[in-house]
Amino acid sequence: QVQLVESGGGSVQAGGSLRLSCAASGDTASTYCMGWFRQAPGKEREGVAAIDNNGRTSYADSVKGRFTVSKGNAKNTLYLQMNSLRPEETATYYCAARGYCSRSSWARSDWYKYWGQGTQVTVSS
Repeated sequence: QVQLVESGGGSVQAGGSLRLSCAASGDTASTYCMGWFRQAPGKEREGVAAIDNNGRTSYADSVKGRFTVSKGNAKNTLYLQMNSLRPEETATYYCAARGYCSRSSWARSDWYKYWGQGTQVTVSS
């Protein structure tokens, strides 16, 4: 079992920055692949970014150049640095984990086995 706890959400004005964190505990062998998703009210959950323990990353086209996903040195903490935030990116942000990555599946919410409870990000115009 893996427990994931997100933090770092909050309110920011358009153009601002936030850094989200996700702390993993338990069977960390199952967190080789970790990703960030977001879900706005009335919308489907969408993949934002993912990373594996070798540092290979994937990003949604909409966030490339503005968001950076990374892992801590101990590989059990996931980060998402979000710059130039937009009002339409207001959502609950979730971290997710699985024991291995797939280039073709990283953005699928049904690919991941473990999920955090989410952290709210609100971007005002």
